[in-house]
Amino acid sequence: MVHTVSGLRFPCLPSVRKSPSSSYPPGLFHGDRRSSSTSPVSLLLRKQYHLPRKVFAGKSSYDSDSSYLMAAASGRVLVPGSQGDDPSSSADLSKTSPTDSEDPEVISDSTDLTMEVEEEIEQEKQDSLEDDDASEVADKSTPLMDVSSVEKEELRKTTIPPPGPGQRIYEIDPMLLGFREHLDYRFGQYRRIREAIDKYEGGLEAFSRGYEKLGFSRSAEGITYREWAPGAKSAALIGDFNNWNPNADTMSRNEFGVWEIFLPNNADGSPAIPHGSRVKIRMDTPSGIKDSIPAWIKFSVQPPGEIPYNGIYYDPPEEEKYVFRHPRPKKPKSLRIYESHVGMSSPEPKINTYANFRDDVLPRIKRLGYNAVQIMAIQEHSYYASFGYHVTNFFAPSSRFGTPDDLKSMIDRAHELGLVVLMDIVHSHASNNVLDGLNMFDGTDGHYFHSGSRGYHWMWDSRLFNYGSWEVLRYLLSNARWWLEEYRFDGFRFDGVTSMMYTHHGLQVAFTGNYNEYFGYATDVDAMVYLMLVNDMIHGLFPEAITVGEDVSGMPTVCIPVRDGGVGFDYRLHMAVADKWIEIL
Repeated sequence: MVHTVSGLRFPCLPSVRKSPSSSYPPGLFHGDRRSSSTSPVSLLLRKQYHLPRKVFAGKSSYDSDSSYLMAAASGRVLVPGSQGDDPSSSADLSKTSPTDSEDPEVISDSTDLTMEVEEEIEQEKQDSLEDDDASEVADKSTPLMDVSSVEKEELRKTTIPPPGPGQRIYEIDPMLLGFREHLDYRFGQYRRIREAIDKYEGGLEAFSRGYEKLGFSRSAEGITYREWAPGAKSAALIGDFNNWNPNADTMSRNEFGVWEIFLPNNADGSPAIPHGSRVKIRMDTPSGIKDSIPAWIKFSVQPPGEIPYNGIYYDPPEEEKYVFRHPRPKKPKSLRIYESHVGMSSPEPKINTYANFRDDVLPRIKRLGYNAVQIMAIQEHSYYASFGYHVTNFFAPSSRFGTPDDLKSMIDRAHELGLVVLMDIVHSHASNNVLDGLNMFDGTDGHYFHSGSRGYHWMWDSRLFNYGSWEVLRYLLSNARWWLEEYRFDGFRFDGVTSMMYTHHGLQVAFTGNYNEYFGYATDVDAMVYLMLVNDMIHGLFPEAITVGEDVSGMPTVCIPVRDGGVGFDYRLHMAVADKWIEIL
């Protein structure tokens, strides 16, 4: 096991699935071009609300003069010019140096740190000063460059290393030899899935870019929308762009259950679906007619006075897109993590915003001596009281706090301050919300989730993913990559890993450390293989990325690299220790 205490790291310790139910051969996604009804209509977030402007060279990359669309605590869409965009906030921000001489060398109320950590803080300060000097020279002599675009180009050229032998775990922990049959089977399943992905999908790098094919994608000719919904009998794309007419843009289905439609550009060259339009997919399903938010939607909001959320076609013009200016910080030798929730970060009785968190909270975190910030509740969740753990739209940042570009600005500012940004990612379960989320998406119980009782978490009242499904693997792997690539998060804390690893989800089970508790029929090998794949993908594409698994069971091999037979996390977060400490206090 690996634990960290006062910056010190101690050692920690994976699993698999059945053969894919489907695979995508070459040419699967090639759809027919067709005409569509594209009568212009008044659009949500277009005429009534201003969307973020592009930040140009010479202006701060987090300039607060921009107007932003936001969704409030009630879910209503806010008008621009809210408190998060107060120009004075940025003015105050600019006065806060990331290497402020007042930065303490302690964490919050801690009275002392080990000598090692104190030296690391001093070294970080020195590195930050050097980076600031280089940054000033660059700002004066070079034009603004989107560091995100450069990184994306490099990622496409990356080949994730093939699986290793997976045998070193027995050298690290000889006690595992008694469970070799289970562990070798687990690693064998992992290798088999990797080989199938290589054969049918062109490798893990390509497989983890599902968001380029599924959901909305735009080319020079028009917009293509694809959705995996094998249970649906018919499907149509509806929204503001076609006056919600279910007969205007019907979709065609291929042999893999993927529905598709192509909308050519308008006569004037503008996209058929304007940026900011509300969109949904209408399906005739075994459970009846239903309108759903696209599963791969990149933004969703709750309209004023309404209960359900609406998917938003979010594709700003190039001149309005946020431009990342600052490179990712170097991976710290030891993490000092400040856990936070954007909405709860204001001293005032309100839901805070990405912009305010960027301007007011991040500099304070830096001054307190932390080198990483972990952010909860990023993925969109209809139920605010779930603290972000009942996710409805996995690819969409929560609109309660601002727009996707606001979030990018916040992360860019954190990087400028030298802070690593970790996202609290939820792949252990999903909201059972049928209106806004994935539950019963295509009208069937076992679409993204296990059917029956195995697909329901009775304590959390949520749905449980079927990690043995080929398309679920595509969805979740692509989701993890999306947040790292598009928003430049530096890693994840994976929530609820204990629940994933066991069919009993760790409920009503007292783990004693006996290895028989970890390797048996109660272990969800499919889930273990997914965790190995996602760690493989993350570390293969982003070598400096950090993954933390929240596990209270003490599962061996969790923090051993996948190539050696482990699950691949960098750290384990043992919540039970923190919970017990609070209880004692």
